Amino acid sequence: MNLSEKLAAADGPEPPPGDGAPARTSRPSEADGAAASGERRGPPGGIERRGTGTSPGPGKHPLRRTSDRPALDEAWKQSKQKVQAKVLAEIAPTSANLSPDELREKVRSSVNEILDREDIGISISPIERQRFVEEMLEDSLGYGPLEALLADNTITEIMCNAYDEVWIERKGRIERSEVVFTTPNQYRRIIDRMVHGVGRRVDESSPMVDARLADGSRINAIVPPLALRGPVLTIRKFPERAFLMQDLINMGSLTMDSAVFLEALVRGKISMVVVGGTGTGKTTMLNVLSNFIPDGERLITIEESAELQIQGAHVVTLETRPSNAEGTGEVRIRDLVRNSLRMRPDRIIVGECRGSETLDMLQAMNTGHAGSMTTVHANTPRELLGRLETMVMMGGVELPQRAIREQIVMAVGILVQLQRTAEGPRVVHSITEIQGMEGDTVLLQDIFHRVDTAQGMGRLVPTGLRPKILDELSLAGVEVPPHIFRADSDALAGSARRENGGGRHHRPARPGRVVEPPSDELYEILARRREAGK
Repeated sequence: MNLSEKLAAADGPEPPPGDGAPARTSRPSEADGAAASGERRGPPGGIERRGTGTSPGPGKHPLRRTSDRPALDEAWKQSKQKVQAKVLAEIAPTSANLSPDELREKVRSSVNEILDREDIGISISPIERQRFVEEMLEDSLGYGPLEALLADNTITEIMCNAYDEVWIERKGRIERSEVVFTTPNQYRRIIDRMVHGVGRRVDESSPMVDARLADGSRINAIVPPLALRGPVLTIRKFPERAFLMQDLINMGSLTMDSAVFLEALVRGKISMVVVGGTGTGKTTMLNVLSNFIPDGERLITIEESAELQIQGAHVVTLETRPSNAEGTGEVRIRDLVRNSLRMRPDRIIVGECRGSETLDMLQAMNTGHAGSMTTVHANTPRELLGRLETMVMMGGVELPQRAIREQIVMAVGILVQLQRTAEGPRVVHSITEIQGMEGDTVLLQDIFHRVDTAQGMGRLVPTGLRPKILDELSLAGVEVPPHIFRADSDALAGSARRENGGGRHHRPARPGRVVEPPSDELYEILARRREAGK
């Protein structure tokens, strides 16, 4: 029995009129209307991997018997495996000399020729044949079932826990996908193809790997013996078009006033650190901020896996390299940071500081490379300072704690904290200035912070305090409108709410920082802050 006969047998005979099922007339059914309108009812031929049913065709029973679905899936899998083995045997000897486009056409023609052969015993309809060929191309040359997920622009993360368990993140929320791999071997083959595409490997001797796809998506794979239940693949997708500041404003991540301030900081060459947890949009924020770097400046980006989409005319991209099979040849971020100092950079942008390279990055910011930027994993600006101290000491340099803090204060001017809200969107939670030291304590002051609103995401508003860094911007010839720091009544109410736990890392405000003469309400808020500080 060929594949089409198996499908027909699984559909079952049409029940005759009078046996509990109405006779079919020329009037189209609702299911036919849905199929005509383009609604997806399942793969052609009635084979579906998941779901509750398919649209009935002429002479078919309105509902597919769910007990037949495993048999249909198995028939489709066996047919694909049978054809794929023959395709690989035919094209393998000549595939090395073919370009990607030529190889794709070679595979397509080979599949069609094999399907036409009678000894294969596969007879399918033209629609089924077209889908069969496309799936064969994806399995043989592409990323198999993941192709559909990678093409979906609404998906930002793909998480494969096993060959038959795939999760996705869409609009900040995680959901289980209906797309699965056919077999564990296909799953592992796709992982190897992704990793080998960038010249890396993943096996028992090197069971973890970070790599990237041609479209810039970041992938992480971990295999046994470290992954006890089988290989785990995680793909972080990035938009085809790099976000602009206006996009973040439209999404409610920040406001126009805060965007004006961030633009002034970049143009005035103020070094910044973007702070946030995993998946809060730190890389996206670096991409957005890079749009404001003046033309003519030489930028050098350093990453473990190239993800940044820096918009500039003079950009040099560097990427680390893992050790080879002999355990040699590793190039770390710290090595690249040190080498970049000899490449005449105006600014250095490090994708993420997570180790001993932090000291070299701070020294670069202090030695003629102002305006450099990086990201660090931390929950709050105050926690960031502790992390920076720890990472500096990881370099094996014995420095007093005060000396490390002085390096941080002299190097970094602004901290941009990102968070993911309970509803899913990623937002700027605060823009904080490092104002100096008081004794052994680093002084932090919010310039903008997010207050609660009825919409749930909150609103980024100014605190009403004049940043000291405006003097440095003025010397650089960058003027900032003073009204963007003026706090309205809504912002003051939000500041009062933050005193209940949100602003623990802030120091008491001192006189002389308010743009406009303070109101009585503001004086009351400042008084409560002083009491909280004591």
